[in-house]
Amino acid sequence: MTTASIQPAPYWYCDRASLNFIAFRYVPLLGALNLLWEIAHLPLYTVWAEGTLPYLAYVVVHCTLGDLVIGASALASALVATRAGAIDQWKFQKVGLVAVVTGIGYTVLSEWMNTIARPSWEYSALMPVVNLNGMEIGLSPLMQWLVVPPLALWLAGSRPAKKAEESA
Repeated sequence: MTTASIQPAPYWYCDRASLNFIAFRYVPLLGALNLLWEIAHLPLYTVWAEGTLPYLAYVVVHCTLGDLVIGASALASALVATRAGAIDQWKFQKVGLVAVVTGIGYTVLSEWMNTIARPSWEYSALMPVVNLNGMEIGLSPLMQWLVVPPLALWLAGSRPAKKAEESA
């Protein structure tokens, strides 16, 4: 056995345990939590009153898949920004904070693009809004990125690891 084979992976993307954690623990939890959130906040958009059941199902699936891409990208950005190594070296609070800030930044841009710049959807009267420098952004999508990614990261990190993940 060489010295290089017993040293920990210097980067998260070279560490099998980190990749397993992301793919098999974080992303599934992120998907499930975002699915629940998307269903719960449907009445805050006009599509709730205007859409058919099949279209509402499409909207929920489409948005949940988008949330997965955003959330996984935000986590990867956070891991790069924090210079994360192997998972046992991660500073979870720092990683979570950077992921949240990244997700919120994307959400502000996306909500502005889709409700103001080129209206693709509208908020219903039920949506509480936050005024950000003259832009009204829905509170629910902002709260989604404050709550869901840190909760998914915490739940993924608090579950006991399987033996296969430990030996990988």
